[in-house]
Amino acid sequence: MKNYFDLKGQVALVTGCSTGLGVQMAKALANQGASIVALARRKEKIDAVAKEIADEFGVETLAVQCDITDTEMVDNAVKTIMDHFGRIDILVNNAGTGAVAPAEDITDAQFEGEMNVDLFGSFRVARAVAKQAMIPAKYGRVINIASMYGLVGNKIAGSAPYHAAKGGVVNLTRALAAEWGSKGITVNAICPGYFYTPLTKETLDSDFFQANAKTMIPEERYGNEGELDSAVIFLASQASSYVNGVNLPVDGGYTAM
Repeated sequence: MKNYFDLKGQVALVTGCSTGLGVQMAKALANQGASIVALARRKEKIDAVAKEIADEFGVETLAVQCDITDTEMVDNAVKTIMDHFGRIDILVNNAGTGAVAPAEDITDAQFEGEMNVDLFGSFRVARAVAKQAMIPAKYGRVINIASMYGLVGNKIAGSAPYHAAKGGVVNLTRALAAEWGSKGITVNAICPGYFYTPLTKETLDSDFFQANAKTMIPEERYGNEGELDSAVIFLASQASSYVNGVNLPVDGGYTAM
């Protein structure tokens, strides 16, 4: 029997892998046998995550401290991973931030910061991984974590820089897919809706957000832990070899409305 989603022997690099969805997706990949590189700025967090994943799933892990707004740090981080594992098969570009304020009050610094992390940061990491690992290997799976807000606007919380940056990630995904497809690399994006994490639970459970879910989301609820797992596993696996340049919403139907 063929296991379409077996990732044994592969190395997956997950950015923003200190909390929330990054950790959830890293665990999903580890569950399929992939070795995991947890990359983020906070060393004590990624050390703990790497140990937790290794203990729970029995895969090799590596914690790499890196600020994805620093090109030299990114290039050196990828070199460290290559020196350790000799390969990077899967990249999950998950690191991101979010400035919330009315558009007319957003500062230049907020807008620039958002673009530098969410959009340029994703490109920096993809560029380094492609150049050092995937293009030489003639194989790779790049999964950018965009957002449903990269596809639509919203009235619930003003976040114009986030929308702009994630919209950029959506079309960056298409551009890299077009450019790297002939090199054995697929580039796709997941566009999550609101998901429960330890940081979002209180907000999403508020009366205001619960009413919003009933109105705006066909499934009338927010995403639960684990409901991104199958999307990231599919796009990371060889089963998705002819899926390239796709932006997949996982949002309970929000963007269908």
